[in-house]
Amino acid sequence: MAEGGQLVDHRNGRDVVLRLRGIRTQFGDKVIHDNLDFDLFKGEIVGLVGGSGTGKSVLLRTIVGLNEARKGTIEMLGVDASTLHGKAKRNLLARTGVQFQDGALFSSLNVTENIIVPIREHAELEELTMREIAALKVALVGLPADTGEKKPSELSGGMRKRASLARALALDPELLFLDEPTAGLDPIGAAHYDELVKGLCHSLGLSILMVTHDLDSLNAICDRIAVLLDKRVVVGTMAEMLAYDHPWVREYFHGPRGRASRQE
Repeated sequence: MAEGGQLVDHRNGRDVVLRLRGIRTQFGDKVIHDNLDFDLFKGEIVGLVGGSGTGKSVLLRTIVGLNEARKGTIEMLGVDASTLHGKAKRNLLARTGVQFQDGALFSSLNVTENIIVPIREHAELEELTMREIAALKVALVGLPADTGEKKPSELSGGMRKRASLARALALDPELLFLDEPTAGLDPIGAAHYDELVKGLCHSLGLSILMVTHDLDSLNAICDRIAVLLDKRVVVGTMAEMLAYDHPWVREYFHGPRGRASRQE
């Protein structure tokens, strides 16, 4: 197994924009991840999967600084985030965007105001300029222009997901983290969302780590797949995962839903 838990080294001179080494996450006596290594390369989309309790969202929250790793280092965009504090860490995290599973939109604010929140925190811009940026982000994710004046409660589930994606893109991030972005969407809505994410990755030069259960998304847009197994991560292409000899991997990728997804 190659460095970073990869089945085959797909580096080929590509820049590593996210590097985890020796990560240990723990709550009380319960160890979630131990000695976990992972690399995300510039311009790729990696889908993070794993069984219940393997800590997919925990790992994501640890990467973006919402949980603290007990051990290990997180290097992000060439900087060791583990050594940063205060303004320096906020400046680094401003180069990233996060879309949480439930969208995490502020219910009391309209969509434009939600998108402006991170802009106001990290940039000194006039109100009109911030509103113009928010309007651009609304259009970027394929929402009608009048969406900006609506509250989250006035939007459908699919529109709320796009609105939260617009907020994640507010600061023109280089790294984008998505937590179950297609959860709760019907198959047509999920397919359209996948197309949006893939298009944004290519047009904006994003690097994306996406927690998902959606086998269709893994097939449609992911360059590689990271599987949490035995407190660590194994990374490879879909073809490599289909050939990987592990009980959970076989059941997940070769079960009825996995076969149906590949046939589609």
